[in-house]
Amino acid sequence: MFLICADEIVPDSKTLSWNHSVPAALLLMAPFDLLASLAMDIYLPVVPAMPGILNTSPTLIQLTLSLYMAVLGLGQMVFGPVSDRIGRRRVLLGGSLLFAAASFLLAGTSDAAMFVGLRLLQAMGASAALVATFATVRDVYAERPESAVIYSLFSAMLAFVPALGPIAGALLARHFGWRAIFLTLGILATAALLNALPRWHETRPSGGPHRGVAFRPILRSAAFWTYTLGFSAAMGAFFVFFSTAPRVLIGQAGFSELGFSLAFATAALAMILTTRFAKRFVTSWGLAGSLTRGMLLLLLGAALLTAGQLLAAPSFWTFVVPMWVIAAGIVFAASVTANGALQAFGTVAGTAVALYFCIQSLIVGVLGTLMVVLLDGDTAWPLVGYASLMALVTLTALRQLRRRQRA
Repeated sequence: MFLICADEIVPDSKTLSWNHSVPAALLLMAPFDLLASLAMDIYLPVVPAMPGILNTSPTLIQLTLSLYMAVLGLGQMVFGPVSDRIGRRRVLLGGSLLFAAASFLLAGTSDAAMFVGLRLLQAMGASAALVATFATVRDVYAERPESAVIYSLFSAMLAFVPALGPIAGALLARHFGWRAIFLTLGILATAALLNALPRWHETRPSGGPHRGVAFRPILRSAAFWTYTLGFSAAMGAFFVFFSTAPRVLIGQAGFSELGFSLAFATAALAMILTTRFAKRFVTSWGLAGSLTRGMLLLLLGAALLTAGQLLAAPSFWTFVVPMWVIAAGIVFAASVTANGALQAFGTVAGTAVALYFCIQSLIVGVLGTLMVVLLDGDTAWPLVGYASLMALVTLTALRQLRRRQRA
């Protein structure tokens, strides 16, 4: 799976200046995708301590997670259409600059309200960079076999972020203090920006629309909604897991910050191992089959969590091990949802990507937060509730889509 073609891409009429080999393109694009996730995961080990550090409530600190997710999606409703109008490069560079600046400012603040505001700016920067990255992938690789390689490797690399991010955050906080976490994010974003400045060329199709926003045909697509719901189910399950994991494992099970990070990393390692073999199964199962199996694994993991919650005290075995099953389901779903949702929208790829991530982020941010607040975030019930509900909704939508396709 990790063997990729090193031949140079022959530019076509849409991508006249994008002549990077696939490995070079991955090295150029992946940091922006990874940083959007890293800004969540590297921060997790200090979340339980932040109310005391900033002299505020745990609810406000939860908002720094939930609002980040929501703004990550909502911002793309602005930046996606903007990238269709002015190009991917400008949006990418501007977003990464905003992300870097907000990260450095977060490292210097001690005010809770300012901290929340800067997290929103950081999310806006991540949103712009993310939509420009995925729109570029859609521009260059939509009709080429390399697209499956790109999406699979993005998924594989993203799996390393929740595996290594919390460990890195715990070590940085232990040795240098919590501010070092945000300094690190700022430095990494600056490095990615400097790498992109001379090499990230414009890929927006020259024949794409320059006026208006093509929301209606995208939102009327049953396939778009079905696979976007599947993406929301997968990403939301992980969001609820990392929102509750510090409270369950540190607060209830008595794990240290480093012990929590190592336990948390095993769920990400389960994703990495699944990704290693996912391509073979996805090719055999197809888009719908892979999404179906992903949702069934979410339901199985939720059942195991329920048994652990009812029959035993919070522990690695009752909370983390069932997440391994959910993690495998996340990989099978996320490997196909982008292609399933976006494949029909070539000339408005920026807008389609924006809607895809926006809807996902809103569902995850709103429904995921409600589950954490209403179902007791110190237990496994929020994860059980979210994974079960969204998996059932996605399977229902997929059944309806199949009926339409047969008709």
